[in-house]
Amino acid sequence: MRLSLRTRFALLALASAGLTASGVAIGEVMNLQPCPLCIFQRLLYLLLALFASCGVLLPGWWRLWGVLVGLTAVGGLATAAYQSWLQFYPEASMACGFGEPTLIEQIVDWFGVRWPAMFMATGFCSSKDWLFLGLSMANWSVFAFLALVVAAALLASGDSQR
Repeated sequence: MRLSLRTRFALLALASAGLTASGVAIGEVMNLQPCPLCIFQRLLYLLLALFASCGVLLPGWWRLWGVLVGLTAVGGLATAAYQSWLQFYPEASMACGFGEPTLIEQIVDWFGVRWPAMFMATGFCSSKDWLFLGLSMANWSVFAFLALVVAAALLASGDSQR
């Protein structure tokens, strides 16, 4: 059975929104303190959901939405991989949350002021407070963003036409 283009974009939007909701829920239940990189990944998942929703609403531009989803997912993959690296090498974590704020930290701070319950960063990027099967949330996020990159590549390819 072949899924329609709109259905594939809808599934991407639901997956991205679901990953965001899962991260927020786990953080609330486990009383975790998200770091700037965690919040930035949350923003990227929401941006992915927005672009995928645009693919549902405006399927005539499916290639544009697929490329934007892919680029956003690549950015998320890089962010999650960097955070995973910081967790494996915590002595390098001085780059996150200390000193002059980076562009990512400035973006996160801007959203955190406007919606603190969702976007306030209060944790450290090198901490691994939550583990599942030996992997941190950042490690799992690497796999999730990688899956989204693959899905976006399939969507943006010529094979995705209606």
